Parts: sequence; C-alpha cells; structure tokens
Amino acid sequence: MATVSIKEVALRARVSVGTVSNVLNGRSTVAAATRRRVLDAIAELGYIRNDSARQLRAGRSRTVAMVALDLSNPFFTDVMHGAEIAAEHGGVNVMIFNSGEDPVRERRHLDMLSQQRVLGVLITPVNEAHDANLDQLVEHGIPVVLVDRGSSNFHRCSVAVDDVLGGHLAGEHLRQQGHHRIAFAGGPFSLRQVADRHAGLTAALGDGPQPRLVTTSNLSVAAGRGAGREITDLPVDERPTAVFCANDLIALGVLQEMTTRGVRVPHDVAIVGYDDIEFAAAAAVPLSSVRQPREQLGRAATQLLLEEVNEPATHQHRHVVFRPELVVRESSSPSTPAKRSRRE
Repeated sequence: MATVSIKEVALRARVSVGTVSNVLNGRSTVAAATRRRVLDAIAELGYIRNDSARQLRAGRSRTVAMVALDLSNPFFTDVMHGAEIAAEHGGVNVMIFNSGEDPVRERRHLDMLSQQRVLGVLITPVNEAHDANLDQLVEHGIPVVLVDRGSSNFHRCSVAVDDVLGGHLAGEHLRQQGHHRIAFAGGPFSLRQVADRHAGLTAALGDGPQPRLVTTSNLSVAAGRGAGREITDLPVDERPTAVFCANDLIALGVLQEMTTRGVRVPHDVAIVGYDDIEFAAAAAVPLSSVRQPREQLGRAATQLLLEEVNEPATHQHRHVVFRPELVVRESSSPSTPAKRSRRE
C-alpha cells in the first residue's frame, strides 16, 4: 500500500500544503471550517505523519541511540531499560543497537547514526582505544556518553562502576571463607572491566597465592562452560576451591559444567559472579555475585546526555562512578572448619 503524502491531503481538503502543516502542528491561525476539512481528509486518506523525516528536515532529531556491547547479556538489557525510562522523561526516543563485541559492526552503527543526525549516542565501546570513532561523532555535533566505561579524556561524559572495588569485594569474601586456591575466569583482558575485576581480586589476595587465570575469548555462558571444563580437568589436589568469574554468564557456565561433572558447589568449589543479573538468584545453586546498579547506569548516562543536548553552552562533562556491592548466596556459602582445613 502506497504511503499517503501531505500533498495528497492538501488536494483532498482543497488547501495549501502549508495549511495542512499548520493543522498538524496545532497552530491556531487556521479557521475552524478549514481545520475540519483537513482533519477529514487525513482520516479519509489514512495519512500518517512522518515525524522522523520532519525532524531530519529541521536538522534535529528527537532520538538518542544506545549502542550496547552484547544484548544477549541481560546486564545490558537492564541498562537499556534504565536509559529508556530517563529518555521518556526527557521527551525523546531511544534506538537500540548491538555491536556484538565486533568493532567493524560498531563502526557501521556509528557511521549510520552520524548520517541520521541523532541527538546523541550512549555507547559501551568494544575497544576504548578507538576513540577516533567517537570523536568523529562529537565533531558532527553529536554528544557521546560512555556507559559502563570510564572516559580516558575530558571531552565526554561517562558512567561506570568501580570494578576494581568489585573484584576486591569478591576476593575478600573468598579469603574470609578460607579459600587459598582461587581462579579467575573471564576475558578478554582488552575489556577494561575484566582487567579491573581481576586487579581487584589480586589486590585482595595480597601476599597470598595469586589467582589462577582461566582466560575466555568472550563473556558468554558457553565460554563459562569451557572455563569449567578447564578447572575440573585439573587434578583434585591442584584444583581451585573457588572461582571468581568476570560476569554472571561465565559463572552460570562454570556452574553448569561443574554440576554435569559431579563437582559440588559450594562444597567442592565455590563460585562468585559479577553483575547480579536476575538469573543469578534463580540458578540451580543461587549465585553469589557483585551487584552493579544496572538500571541506574542507564538512567544516569541518559540524563548526562540530555543535559549536554539541552544546555550545550553550560554543560560540564562529568564522570560518574557507582560503588558495587557483594550479594552472598549459596554458591559461596561459609565453609565448615573441616573444609577450611582441607583447603589450607
């Protein structure tokens, strides 16, 4: 079915295109009888206003874009929900894009968003070294806010969580439960979150044995199952008694593999994840996890973006850092004295 144009509405109502536009925009300069003819013509023809085209002709969209790192991860779904709430309050729409941790795909999204002249972009970049991609948006007058990332410069706002502290909380907890052989599962380390969480764990262990690295190529459940196989394949006397995972998806994969292989959690191996997604508490063995304020990240990032859009002359770039908190569940419950002695 062909799209009805504003010119066709004008012809049917026997008015000018400008008069139709005045009716659509609610201007009071149109006589009541003329307004009635225009509205009748719109109803008869089934005309639907193309707000996107109108906004682009005016040189200003009412849409912001969010480029997520991996929408298969519920963490980013929750962040997106927070962004949508703040955007709705600000009177704008949100378009969602998924880079899938692919820098080429991310670049295509950013090029398209630059051409469409969106109001601004919220992004968790694949590689923070590619700042030139984001700088190009800013050069085109499109503000950028980093989400779940700290900014390496003062030319854009950022909203993040103190992941070093998060790793430290997990490490302290596992040490307090008597664990000395601890593994860190996750990757790649080119992601700052992964590197920071590992750094926090290492700092918490102090002068004790450093964590065994079980590196993964991504942060998926499948990668977690691979990490679980690597750990359970170790001789029992070398096997870590606890695993801190870079996110909850890795932790769920490790838990699945260990359950399949008859390794008891937490009796044989304790597990702590990161993010505290909804599935963490609902796992067969409820997962301990370092909680991030996921929706709050999205809301705060969107509010910063809209501040810059609406008040560019007075806006000052800010870097907001939230504190994580540890949520302890069954997967890392306190050890009995006998188990603690065996681990030592």
